Amino acid sequence: MKHYLLFALLLISCKIHSQFQINGSFEKLNNTHMPEGWSFSFFASQKTAYPALLDSVTKHHGKYSILLEKKGTGADFGVIDYPITQNFEGKNIELRGYIKTENVNKGYAGLWMRIDDKNVQSIGFDNMQDRGVSGTKDWKQYTIKLDYDSKEVRALHIGGLLVGEGKAWFDNFEIFIDNKPINKAALKKIMVAKADLDTAFANSSGIKEINLSDQLSTNLLVAGQFWGFLKYHHPAIAQGGYNWDAELFRLLPSVLQAKNNKELNVVLENYLTKLPKPDVCKSCKKIAQEHYQIKPDYGSLFDKSLIEPALLSKLSFIRDNRNTGDSYYIGMTPGIGNPIFKNEKPYSKMTYPDAGYRLLSLFRYWSMINYFFPYKNVIGQDWNQVLKTSLPEFVNAKNELDYGKAALKLIACVNDTHANLWGGSAAITNFKGKYAPPLQTTFIENKLVITDLYKDTLDVKSKLKIGDIVTAINGKDVGLLINEFLPFTPASNYDTQLRDLPNNYILRANKANVNLKINRDGEQFGYDLPMRIYGRGGKDSDFEKAEPFKLINENTGYVFPGKYKNAMLPDIKKLFASTKGIIIDMRCYPSEFMPFTFGNYIKGLSTPFVKFTLGSVAYPGSFAFGATVPNGKKSSDNYNGKVVVIVNAISQSQAEYTTMAFQSSPNVKVIGSTTAGADGNVSDIVLPGGLKTMISGIGVFYPDGKPTQRVGVKIDEVIYPTINGIKQGKDELLDKAMEMLSKEW
Repeated sequence: MKHYLLFALLLISCKIHSQFQINGSFEKLNNTHMPEGWSFSFFASQKTAYPALLDSVTKHHGKYSILLEKKGTGADFGVIDYPITQNFEGKNIELRGYIKTENVNKGYAGLWMRIDDKNVQSIGFDNMQDRGVSGTKDWKQYTIKLDYDSKEVRALHIGGLLVGEGKAWFDNFEIFIDNKPINKAALKKIMVAKADLDTAFANSSGIKEINLSDQLSTNLLVAGQFWGFLKYHHPAIAQGGYNWDAELFRLLPSVLQAKNNKELNVVLENYLTKLPKPDVCKSCKKIAQEHYQIKPDYGSLFDKSLIEPALLSKLSFIRDNRNTGDSYYIGMTPGIGNPIFKNEKPYSKMTYPDAGYRLLSLFRYWSMINYFFPYKNVIGQDWNQVLKTSLPEFVNAKNELDYGKAALKLIACVNDTHANLWGGSAAITNFKGKYAPPLQTTFIENKLVITDLYKDTLDVKSKLKIGDIVTAINGKDVGLLINEFLPFTPASNYDTQLRDLPNNYILRANKANVNLKINRDGEQFGYDLPMRIYGRGGKDSDFEKAEPFKLINENTGYVFPGKYKNAMLPDIKKLFASTKGIIIDMRCYPSEFMPFTFGNYIKGLSTPFVKFTLGSVAYPGSFAFGATVPNGKKSSDNYNGKVVVIVNAISQSQAEYTTMAFQSSPNVKVIGSTTAGADGNVSDIVLPGGLKTMISGIGVFYPDGKPTQRVGVKIDEVIYPTINGIKQGKDELLDKAMEMLSKEW
């Protein structure tokens, strides 16, 4: 391999010490009398909602501090940001800064730090969400630490933020690389891969239109699998020797011209002979012989009825002598193991990519899932068949919206609640609608039921009631709307699709009024519902009123993980000391990591509660179980009473993981309904047009090997709310939890 590695990397710059100084105490001012190098908003509305003030009176260090104060509307948080584009040698980075607060409520103040790669994708982030400062606190130094992979880092952002109400002052920011002040850190030798120097197709693939036929479809399907296989297997590509996106566009013209399978084989074999022949791999066979839960599936590439012997031989040689070390396009998160899809260009300016780039989008995503999605075996359909059915939708997309829909439908095929189109498509955002209702709806007993009416500025509460059933919207039956939008609603299971449908599609619009047909106790009537701007208002009243912990009565404690902090645990232990039971309401996303804190409190014996499957750069497409992970700790203050955990479709990811940790204790029961079925650390994916999505990146299983993906956590007693209960203002799941605590188990 060494003979071509020498050409893959180009040394750009090298210095011994950075001598870099940050304006961390705001002493250096620009011509507008604000600290040089700092910015004070991410978007315009933050400037009025959270104006930044240079304060010379309240300060910790030097002449000035920066004050953020909630003064207006239009934004939920304010921020100060200091971008750094220099790169440093190191393995970890630490941000220190001082914060003072006054009456901070409904949120917190904190430091934040984000590390970006060269594609402006975040590879490290912390904003103190789980340990921020609230109330009124005097100056205190706070710290954020992140892993710093100097090979991948291209930019760094540091700063402070205020979420919610109140005032927060920030001062004396310092950065340390491997425990050294940043001005003592060595600048990184920036190595640019040969792949980065190839910009021949930066603006266009040169392929404007494709007219599919049966043969051409076969050509493209095989070519896409061929391209994805080489991307993650061939050592020269793994070493950054090729811009693999550009190579697709060099390959495609000949693929498009192939008139039959024989010509297709010639095209692919000729291309393969241009790549360096891999060195013999001494460990590949041994790696492949280990035990795996999932083994690689190469699609049609080793189908002898389609692939001729000469090409088959070359592909087999690459498979058996593949890259087993670091890779330019794929890595695994240190200490966790979820995939990092590296050096993937977003091509953000191509809002409607040309035909070649649309194929790139399909092939890129298909290959990522095929080789690095830990739940590919429970998708529920043949992933090779998904490539076939998705091909015409990508090829025939006539505009930005068609392309966004094709991407959404493809993403939905993996049946993973973490997988959705999280940004990058203005057309999809507009397709969903810029207006949302001033109310909350939930599917109960297969009907769309109003379950909350938000703060009323539109006189809605005088017309609608909690418990009303929405039967039609703008003249279209709700059942028909479900069928229309299900294909664009990625989720692990049907319960979670129903959770997301109202807020994402059914009750979104581009008009300020929506006509509803309402059923109230058998009486039908219509109502023109005034809408609100999506993203403004609409706070869940149940969440707003929830307390992090409380006594329901002298025998029963209650914990709401959405607001719980680990710092509260000592107070909880005191308050719950005489209780006989605890209800943990996991119908939320935990604001703190609880498995080894609260989990150890309610579990006095250390036993396994989870195990994981991990993918492999050395054997792409394979997934193997790792060791089980225990929690629980014998202590004099272990809780010995009963515990009931309430779950539903809102319980997702960390909520599911935390529930697994809790229910491994013999004194814990879980009640409720199917959870979101998406657990495991997420991996970001970017597609042409700047489309942003993600997947669950590691497989999460119970110690006995039973899955949580798609099916959710184990539930001891299934219970759903009823329409009658909603009308009466009851929380039937909470009532059931109280009932269970009163019975013998």
